[in-house]
Amino acid sequence: MLKKNKYIWPEKVHILTKELHNEISLNNHNWHKFRGNKQRRSAELIISAISQLINDGDDAEIEDLLNQAILWINEGIKDTGCKSH
Repeated sequence: MLKKNKYIWPEKVHILTKELHNEISLNNHNWHKFRGNKQRRSAELIISAISQLINDGDDAEIEDLLNQAILWINEGIKDTGCKSH
């Protein structure tokens, strides 16, 4: 079965989306710096949703990512901190 979006997104879009996702995503090096930053956390979730959308992800998962991003923006979600600190 061919992916439904195979022909609507140019290859460059896939590459740029992946690059942006890699730049925005929190990792071991910046987790403590940005874990509670609502803009950074919501952006990470939004680019994840965009990536899923472009790569034929599950609609429910895309919606969940966007809803979580909105919760971060509205401060409905906050970082609870690290239990090991």
